Amino acid sequence: MLSSLISFNSLSALTALIYFVVAGFMVSNLIKEKQTNNLRQIVLSSAFVAICLHALLLAHSYQLNHVITNDFFSMLSLVFLVITVLFTVSAFTQSIETLAIIVFPFSAIAVLLNIGNPVQTSNAVSLDGALQTHIVLSILSYSLLTIAAFQAVFLSIQEKQLHNRQPSRLINHLPPLQVMEVLLFRVVSLGLFLLTFALATGFIFLDDIFAQHLAHKTFLSILAWLVFATLLWGRHFLGWRGQKAVKWTYGGYFSLMLAYFGSKFVLQLILNQS
Repeated sequence: MLSSLISFNSLSALTALIYFVVAGFMVSNLIKEKQTNNLRQIVLSSAFVAICLHALLLAHSYQLNHVITNDFFSMLSLVFLVITVLFTVSAFTQSIETLAIIVFPFSAIAVLLNIGNPVQTSNAVSLDGALQTHIVLSILSYSLLTIAAFQAVFLSIQEKQLHNRQPSRLINHLPPLQVMEVLLFRVVSLGLFLLTFALATGFIFLDDIFAQHLAHKTFLSILAWLVFATLLWGRHFLGWRGQKAVKWTYGGYFSLMLAYFGSKFVLQLILNQS
C-alpha cells in the first residue's frame, strides 16, 4: 500500500493525467478526418490502467480507517470510479468509447479533488457489514443513474441534431438513436432496482434518520425514486421517449444529486459537520 501522502498525491496526479490524456486523444481523433488504428483497444487498455490506479488510491484510504470513507471528496472519487468501471465494461460490448470524452475528465477531476484528503481519522465511525451494504448499494445506484443522466444529455443532443439534419462528428460516432434510447431505459431500470434496495436497507439499518441529519436526504432519494419509477411507467404504458424521457431523467437525477452530494456538501464543506 502507499507509504506516504506524497506517494498518494503523485499517484493521484498520474491517474488523473491518464484520464485526461485518453479524453484528449479521443477529441483529437474526432477532429481528424482519419482515425487512429485500434482506437478502441487503446481507449480500453488505458482505461484499465487508470481504473487499477484509481482503485489503489481508494483502497489506501480504506486501509487507513478500515471503513468506507464517507467524506464528500472520497465519495465523489468512489462514485466516478464505479462510473468508469461500468463505462469500460459496457464499452467491451457496445461501441460507446466516444463517451470517454465526458466520463474520463470528470473522473480525473474527482481524483484531483481528493489529493491530500485520505488521512487516518481518529474519530472514524465503525460501520457494521449491513450498513456498509447500504452504502455500497447507494453508490452503485447513484453511479448507474449518473450514467443515465450522461446518456440523456447525449440523447437530447443527438435527437435535435438529427432532426435538423446537421449531426456533428461526435454525434456521428455515437450508437444509433434507437440504441441510445434503449440503453438509457436499461440503465434507469437497473439503477432504480438498486436504489429500491438502497432505500429499503437504509430504513432497516439506520437508527434515526432525523438525528443523523438524513431526513432531507431520505426525502430527496424517495422523490428521485418516484420520478424514475414514473418515467419507466410512462415508457411502458404511454410510450414515452425522446425529449419527454430526457426531461424526466434530468428531474430524477437532479433530486438524487441533491440527496447524495447536496446535503453532504452543505454539512461537511459549509457547516463543517461530520
